[in-house]
Amino acid sequence: MSSTLSRSVAGIGMASERTRLRMVARLREQGITDEVVLSAMAQVPRHLFVEEALASRAYEDTALPIGFGQTISQPYVVARSCQLARSGKPIELALEIGGGCGYQAAVLARLAREVYTIERIGALAAKARQTLSSLGVNNVKVRNADGREATSNVVLFDAILVAAGGATVPPNLLTLMADGGRMVIPLGSPERQRLTLVTRNGDNFQQQAFDDVVFVPLKSGQE
Repeated sequence: MSSTLSRSVAGIGMASERTRLRMVARLREQGITDEVVLSAMAQVPRHLFVEEALASRAYEDTALPIGFGQTISQPYVVARSCQLARSGKPIELALEIGGGCGYQAAVLARLAREVYTIERIGALAAKARQTLSSLGVNNVKVRNADGREATSNVVLFDAILVAAGGATVPPNLLTLMADGGRMVIPLGSPERQRLTLVTRNGDNFQQQAFDDVVFVPLKSGQE
């Protein structure tokens, strides 16, 4: 890593490593207990995934705009989603639907052996790919596609994270879950959803609702 990139990763002022560690301390206070997740959150420079003008706000516990009507999720929601997806177990293969700017994929990259992230907006997928590459993240594959139509006859995932809301779980995503796999998805109305953990046991799918959240809607199509 070049010295210039090293400095940008470390950050300065409100985007410094010290600020990032304060964010992690706040996550502990908010109930995030998985030390593996907390370590990943401490290591990923969130300020590099937002516009430079917003870098000073990168470690606030708030969603921030990333263009195209999309947002980067607040740190608590990312940490909570990853904690639910892990459920205390290692992750081999992870799938993310709604990759956005790539921040959550960067966190997942430190939790899973391999991560596949799908983003339907081409410009965001390209930007995510570039940022992840610049950070040396080499176990994430970014794809510009419609996540609602994702299918596979070969790969099944033990963790799926959906970063967009809907009333129900898209049926095709259920077919992508390995036996014993876990999916974290916001379910509910456009105005209010619950972060929901879906667990697969054979042909049975169980749902547990957790935190109130608000996500952009899970849309079909590709841009």
